[in-house]
Amino acid sequence: MPQLIDLLTYSDSRGNLTVIEKIIPFEIKRIFYIYGVDDSVRGGHRHKTTYQAAICLKGSCRIQSNNGLTTINYLLNDPSKCLLINPEDWHKMDQFSADAILMVLASTYYADDDYIYTPYP
Repeated sequence: MPQLIDLLTYSDSRGNLTVIEKIIPFEIKRIFYIYGVDDSVRGGHRHKTTYQAAICLKGSCRIQSNNGLTTINYLLNDPSKCLLINPEDWHKMDQFSADAILMVLASTYYADDDYIYTPYP
């Protein structure tokens, strides 16, 4: 199952500085972000080998994950929170706020044959 982790954040009267360093348990090969989403559902897949780390930089969204045994919903609404997603976690993203920006760090470069679109029974 995914793991929600806290990113190191320094806060003072000037604002916040969040650091991603030595906490992501894989080498980052690809970064993408999703924004401007209407009421659509994104994702709807799992991977053969790719690990991911999802951070909602602005606004909020929900990530629903299913590992074949358990389904859990995660609300991402704080840029100091990071959801680590394992390859076996079938996931979809929805309920994006109008201003949402979801950034995803991935352990592999894009490969169409790494995706499994069929959900668990």
